[in-house]
Amino acid sequence: MTAEEIEKTLRTAFPDAEIVVEDLAGDGDHFACEVVSETFRGVPRVKQHKLVYEAFGDRVGTELHALAVKTRIPG
Repeated sequence: MTAEEIEKTLRTAFPDAEIVVEDLAGDGDHFACEVVSETFRGVPRVKQHKLVYEAFGDRVGTELHALAVKTRIPG
């Protein structure tokens, strides 16, 4: 999965979000993302991260090898 595919997946799940995806090792296997969305307002951090991973369905661990997630609300 490429950085562009990750961003597209996240944009579909969080259309209002500011999204940044980074290839951590330059190997196309280890990514980090930051998702800033109103969706997360009032939602515990663990649940926020779960929502991000759920956007990828069963592709986590297969097509998407490793993804470090940072979430926050705007402002």
